[in-house]
Amino acid sequence: MLVNMKEMLDEAVKKGYAVGGFNCASLESALAAIKAAEELNLPFILQHAPAHEEYIALDIAGPIMIDLAKKSKVPVCVHLDHGPDVNIIAKALRLGFTSVMFDGSAMSFDDNVATTKLITSMAHSLNVTVEAEIGSMPHNLKGEMKEYIPEDFYTKPDEAAQFAELTDVDALAISFGTVHGIYKTTPKLSFDVIKQIRLSTGDLPLVMHGGSGLTEDDYKKAISSGIRKINYYTYEALAGGKSVYDIVNKKPQGLLYHDVATYATEVMKEDVKRVMKIFANV
Repeated sequence: MLVNMKEMLDEAVKKGYAVGGFNCASLESALAAIKAAEELNLPFILQHAPAHEEYIALDIAGPIMIDLAKKSKVPVCVHLDHGPDVNIIAKALRLGFTSVMFDGSAMSFDDNVATTKLITSMAHSLNVTVEAEIGSMPHNLKGEMKEYIPEDFYTKPDEAAQFAELTDVDALAISFGTVHGIYKTTPKLSFDVIKQIRLSTGDLPLVMHGGSGLTEDDYKKAISSGIRKINYYTYEALAGGKSVYDIVNKKPQGLLYHDVATYATEVMKEDVKRVMKIFANV
């Protein structure tokens, strides 16, 4: 069942849990998330990120994601993750995405507000939800980050409140110490930042990016502090990658690619189920 994010996240706010957002960088990762959600009977958000365009283009991924969502036995929101500009967001809207994220976190506050307002107006006219980001999150997608000071990236509660009021967004991604990509050291998370932003923004659903690689306790503390959507991809992809080594070692001769894809899908599905249960408190 294809839905937008609003009803899904409103329910999460009401009951105090988080909904998982899982990126579709391949057909296998999309199928893993769909199968996991159906087995657990949980709603979720299927995402496409422009960073994965080299693996599967939006033009190809979008129609597949929407078709999978429509045929799913559970509510599925099809979401554009980290849209960098109005053009790609307009493209996602034309394809039929039910939710979009504009990432203007590298802009000045005023420019981020102005562009987000434009996108919110466009999307809401089509009954499409909008996520935006304030505060900047460090990236370690390819091991490029050595050291950083987490406090330099934290979202300021007063700015979050002002941004939410000016833009009318449906969800707000914030920075409180998580990192995009692989953690080389233990993350320095500030759950107080989440709590302060929650107080300043009311019931606006708050989003955690860089959600992979945390402990179960970290997730639970973030959720109890006010996080209502958690993006998860890197460590699911690592689980799928490890599964390739495993199946090659088990069957070094006569291995067919569809066997690899099927095995990797199953392994990623189990990893997604594991975190879905944590996010939903089940």
